[in-house]
Amino acid sequence: MTRKALLITLICSLFIIGCTPTLIQEKGIATAPTVQISILDKILQKGIIRVGTTGDFSPFSYQSGGTTTYQGIDIELAKDLAESLDVEVQFVKTTWSNLLSDLATDKFDIGMSGITIKLLRQREALFSIPLLSSGKAAITRDENVRKYQSLEAINQADVRVIVNPGGTNEAFARANFPKATIVENEDNLTIFQKIVDGEADLMVTDAIETLVQQQIHPELDAVNPDMPFNFFEMGYLLPRDHTFKAYIDQWLNLRQKDGTYQRVFDVELEKIKRKSENE
Repeated sequence: MTRKALLITLICSLFIIGCTPTLIQEKGIATAPTVQISILDKILQKGIIRVGTTGDFSPFSYQSGGTTTYQGIDIELAKDLAESLDVEVQFVKTTWSNLLSDLATDKFDIGMSGITIKLLRQREALFSIPLLSSGKAAITRDENVRKYQSLEAINQADVRVIVNPGGTNEAFARANFPKATIVENEDNLTIFQKIVDGEADLMVTDAIETLVQQQIHPELDAVNPDMPFNFFEMGYLLPRDHTFKAYIDQWLNLRQKDGTYQRVFDVELEKIKRKSENE
C-alpha cells in the first residue's frame, strides 16, 4: 500500500470512529446510546393514566356519603389531565405514609391529593410547578380559639393534638409540640368530629383545610388561618422523569393561566359550603 493510500485509509477510519455515538473504551465496542422510554409514552401507549390519591383531604381529594367515588379539586384536575392526553383516568388508593413507596413501586404515575412540596420528598421524587401556597394553622372548638393562638400555647402537657400519621401534619406536630399529647388517628376524615366530640383538643393542618372543615363542622373554628405558623407550597408528585414532568408543568401552567384551576377550586369550595348548609 502506498503512503497516500495508507493516509486515506487512516483518515476514513478516524472519521468513522468520530461519528460513532458511543464508544465503550475498555472493550473497544461501539454502541448506540440507550433511549429511555418516558412514562408519558407508556401512558399514551396504554391509554390510561394512574393517579394516586388519598381520598381523605378535603377539598383536594375525599370520599363522602359512604361511597368509594373520589371527589375534590385534584380529582377534577386529574380528569382534565387525562382528557388533555386523550386517555382514561384510573384512581389508585394510597396513604400519606406510603405515598413515596407506592410511587417508587410503580403503583401510580402521578400523585394528586393536595401534596405538600417537601425537600425530604424531593430527594426521592419530583414535583410539578406549585399549585398554591399555604401554611399550617390550628382548628379547634369555638370556645377554645383564644386559648390556642400560638405554638407555645399549644405545646402544653394538658393539650391533645390529633394527627393523621405519615404526613406533614404529624411531622409538624411532633417537631413543635413535644410537651403535648399526640393522638394518632388513622382515618383523616373522622379527625374533626373527634375534636367536636372532645376526644382531642385541636388539629394543626393546612390552613385551607381548616377553612373547609369549619364550614362542615359549625362547632369548630380555624385559628388565624390568614396568618399560618409556616409557609409551604403544594404540587403534584411525580417520578424522576423529566419528559413527563415537562408535560405536567405545561398542562398545569395553561390551566392556571386560562382560569380552569381557579374555577375548579371555587366550584369545589361552593359545593362543600352548600352541603354543610343543608346538613
